[in-house]
Amino acid sequence: MHVHLLIRVVLVQCFIALSFLTLEAPAQEADEAPLLEGKAFIRKLPPQHKDDGGSGYELVYVVELPLDVYWRFKTDFDNDFLTTNKFIKAHRLISQDNNVAVTEDIFSDDLYPHKPNAKFRWQTTLFPTQYRLDFVLLNPAECGQKFHHGSIQLEAAGASGQKTKVTQTAYFDFFGVSFWVNYPWYGGMKYFLTYTAQWEQDIVLRLKSHYIQKSAQ
Repeated sequence: MHVHLLIRVVLVQCFIALSFLTLEAPAQEADEAPLLEGKAFIRKLPPQHKDDGGSGYELVYVVELPLDVYWRFKTDFDNDFLTTNKFIKAHRLISQDNNVAVTEDIFSDDLYPHKPNAKFRWQTTLFPTQYRLDFVLLNPAECGQKFHHGSIQLEAAGASGQKTKVTQTAYFDFFGVSFWVNYPWYGGMKYFLTYTAQWEQDIVLRLKSHYIQKSAQ
């Protein structure tokens, strides 16, 4: 192997190793103060079951909305605000029956270059009394994945309870999953999750009055 290429490979491997260590920080033990200031915590998770393969993550962040109001925002599946996320090209609600919703998303080529314009069909089950959402990808093979599922748990945060702490956990497997999970730059898992948490923190402030009115109805 050419010496310059060898050096580049070693450097990339070092970056990946450092990124892996950063992601392993225990998000569930993160101090509340940085969370309340808007910081997002991310850690890589091993496969949920040892024989499953793949990987996972835990993402924790806080939004500037009370729990009941944020629940309205998070369960508004028939919306057009999701496409303001630069990684989401299209979104639509397919069906909603009681506490089960089916939606469809098309992600940007930057996020899923191996499956351009794939239609990710998600089933989300709501547990209103627990402020919890469970989601699963219904068509993983069409999206180049083996499986993808997880949950989102909400709880009141802040001294006055006027904010909401979001803990999102997901498990997934697809070709190149280890590279995506550990890639520290644009398009990798850490970048995507950090951007998405910040994007949501911003969008809820812009839509705050709308969902306050809806929760008061």
